[in-house]
Amino acid sequence: MSVSEEEYRGPATLHLADGPVAVQIRMSARFEPIEGRFRWAGRTGPDEGLRERVGDGLRKATIVVPGAGETTVRLSEPDPWGGVRLSGTGTPPWFPLPRSDKNAC
Repeated sequence: MSVSEEEYRGPATLHLADGPVAVQIRMSARFEPIEGRFRWAGRTGPDEGLRERVGDGLRKATIVVPGAGETTVRLSEPDPWGGVRLSGTGTPPWFPLPRSDKNAC
């Protein structure tokens, strides 16, 4: 697993209408200063079942990366490597959840 502010490679779970799908993802983000928010995009590793669902019209899901919260993600056409393209705006799905620190001011 590789994590930085701009990039994530590793495991994730897509929550679809008919249940969760464990996937490997590769994503990157960039901050758009004019918009004041992040735009992020990437793809899943090969998954024939997910490709079929997207081919049948599935376009929305939520994604969960270990250690982070649930985020809405857009699904688009399958890519040439057997995966599905993912995209979204706002806080990238791999950003960690804020920690609760009892000693914080």
